[in-house]
Amino acid sequence: MCDMPSTSLNELHGMTSDSAMLNPEVAEEERQNLQKIIAALRYYRTHLLNRVNKTTNYLNSLPKRHQDMLVKYRHHLNVVRDCIDKNQMVIKKMLRDNLLLGGGNAGPEITQKDLDGHATKIRHQDMEHAQSTLKAIARDWSMEGAEEREQSYKPIIDAIEHYYNPKDLKINEIKILVPGSGLGRLTYELACRGYECEGNEFSYFMLLASNFVLNCCKEENMHTLYPWVHQNVNNLHRADQVAAVRFPDVCPDKNKPTGLLSIVAGDFLEVYKTPSCFHCVATCFFIDCANNVVDFIETIYNILMPGGIWVNLGPLLYHFSDVPNEQSIEPTYEDILHIISCIGFEVLTSKSGIRTKYAQNPQSMLKSEYESLFWICRKPLTNTIEAAVDGMQSSAEIRDERCDINGYNEC
Repeated sequence: MCDMPSTSLNELHGMTSDSAMLNPEVAEEERQNLQKIIAALRYYRTHLLNRVNKTTNYLNSLPKRHQDMLVKYRHHLNVVRDCIDKNQMVIKKMLRDNLLLGGGNAGPEITQKDLDGHATKIRHQDMEHAQSTLKAIARDWSMEGAEEREQSYKPIIDAIEHYYNPKDLKINEIKILVPGSGLGRLTYELACRGYECEGNEFSYFMLLASNFVLNCCKEENMHTLYPWVHQNVNNLHRADQVAAVRFPDVCPDKNKPTGLLSIVAGDFLEVYKTPSCFHCVATCFFIDCANNVVDFIETIYNILMPGGIWVNLGPLLYHFSDVPNEQSIEPTYEDILHIISCIGFEVLTSKSGIRTKYAQNPQSMLKSEYESLFWICRKPLTNTIEAAVDGMQSSAEIRDERCDINGYNEC
């Protein structure tokens, strides 16, 4: 069992430690949401095996001459079953003694009866998220994910080291926020470079998995996953679907960051309301997770200290676009640049066409690749936008006074 000391590498705040202070209705809603996530993870094996069994049953119904041609494919389905079993073993370890599940009395108590009540109501999207979590572990914490991390994280890290050069500054005093921190690798890498780095994540799937890697993995490559076993199509070879990855490629417990690392659980817009508290905000595949991206950009501007920088890399996928019962706006890159300027940022660098993949099977016949956006913006040392607005208001007030003096509107 993983040991959860009170001073863990990855300090979890927010929805975990503060759950006792929530009002009863909100606390119960949080508990229900967590139950759904855990149920999806616990029943991962059952769900996936149902899919394999459906294929097997159809295979058994085929004419014998067809089945004879598919002997190796039948054996492959048995290998797929074994890989699903092994993935479930990793999930079981991930859920055991997790802070979010009440380990050390830090979170809401979840009983088997609670989970059984959700088992028959597991949503398809929750099972997809469970599968995506395993792919995210491979992206962030395996050797096979190194190329994607190089594409997505290195430009951000390089930019931060350029503007907050370790040779010139006491970087342990530089506070960086990584919203949408996911499995935590970018947050960890920045903390390893000496910065005080705080990740923020809303998804319980990601919080459970990141806590497992950061606090419970005591050796390099101690666990094995089969992240592509869910991919039943576009496989060149049978071995490609059941390819294994080992994680973590770096053990955070043995390679502790020199800077402070913490993770805050909760909704970005709800958690971060204190102005001027970070030197830098680093967003990677994040801003398009908003219903209203303007809210995200305004919040980033608000929490940055004057002179602070925002580094962003990612596409404009807009996760809530066309989702039933969700509202969404989908501004273009052109619109985003206008919004950034209107809010008050100085755009230091802006590029498009940055080729990036996200949790892609390297052996698949079908791979998605974004031409991502990359920009660096700075919050002015003085709030020139507010000063301009104040000046416009003062001019308007003077004009109004003149109109009143004249007794009629000549303005």
